[in-house]
Amino acid sequence: MTELATDFLAARRARARDSLDSIEMPAFRGVTGWEFTPIDKLGDLDAFPPAPGAEPDSQPEAPEGVVVLPLAEAAEQLPDVVERHLGSLVEGDSPFSARNDALWTDGALVYVPRNVRVEHPIRLSNVHATTGSALHWRTLVVVDEGAEAEVWDELRSADDDTDGIVNGVVELVVGQAATLRYVGVQDLNEKTWVFGDERAMVLRDGNLDWVTLGFGAKHGKVFLETVLGEPGATARVTGGYATHGRQHLDFDTRQVHAAANCVSDLAYRGILGGRSSAVWRGMIEVQEGAQRTDAFQECRNLLLTKKAHADAIPGLEILADDVRCTHAAAIAQIDPDQVFYLRSRGLRDEQARRLVIEGFLGALLERFAEGELRDAVAESLDARLEKVLG
Repeated sequence: MTELATDFLAARRARARDSLDSIEMPAFRGVTGWEFTPIDKLGDLDAFPPAPGAEPDSQPEAPEGVVVLPLAEAAEQLPDVVERHLGSLVEGDSPFSARNDALWTDGALVYVPRNVRVEHPIRLSNVHATTGSALHWRTLVVVDEGAEAEVWDELRSADDDTDGIVNGVVELVVGQAATLRYVGVQDLNEKTWVFGDERAMVLRDGNLDWVTLGFGAKHGKVFLETVLGEPGATARVTGGYATHGRQHLDFDTRQVHAAANCVSDLAYRGILGGRSSAVWRGMIEVQEGAQRTDAFQECRNLLLTKKAHADAIPGLEILADDVRCTHAAAIAQIDPDQVFYLRSRGLRDEQARRLVIEGFLGALLERFAEGELRDAVAESLDARLEKVLG
């Protein structure tokens, strides 16, 4: 590794380690954003030693003109890109992001140079493999001016029994008039804690299409923030989750309109079975001067049992006066009238319930054009439904 890359990364790690002494763990119900996740059950974070993940089944291929590298190698080969963007969006001010900054072992850079268009998805993978350990991983995607790319990023466990912590950081930088579709799939086993700090910056006339699917984990807390940083930026965020047993997932989303004439559209849908629970807290933040903002957010939940529980908490912070900001939230049981109607047409009860659930989730699929992504999301939802309903 070059001296420049070594110095840069070493300095970042040292600063992050030094900050850990002054950053306290959030107290369950005591800190805004942590009221719903039982962080007190986690215990001492330092009791989970860092360990690298397993090698993925296949290494990602880099299309011509595109850089796809492990993050440590990228710091050597593209030090200017990594130093400019690594940590530019996630500052390491929480006990989880600071530990990630200090201890990450796994990570990837995807860099798409100016005006390069990638025809097929770039696929990344992180695998938690060592029981009792903490996997700290990072994804950095930089799509330069006028470029276009699609990145699929999978997070999973090596098997059903490996427990511990998975702590990730995602930073997405969408340049001027660039287009990025980023698909993040979390399918860890249900013995693992998952934490995530994921943020995106979209510059002038850029377009971000962000898909996030949360299926696994015992307990989880993920922060997801999209910043529309310059005029004409557009972001669409689509989230889906499906829980059962005693799983608990907590999503904290923020759409930041920092410039005029920007559009954001966020939609989450979840199904919950067993005694599982989920929380979605969303915020649309419109800063001063961000006139002609068009922002929307919604979260809808379908409870499959009487003991499943969901909270949906939308919010608005508006400091401009020429805006259109709307939100919606809903939590409901399966409609017995719909089930009765389907059964009257000859379907068995479980078939009728399955069709109602598929119809509910179908609203997510309608946000994608027909093609590879829509088929992949549908396949992932179907596979998860088998587990949740099984």
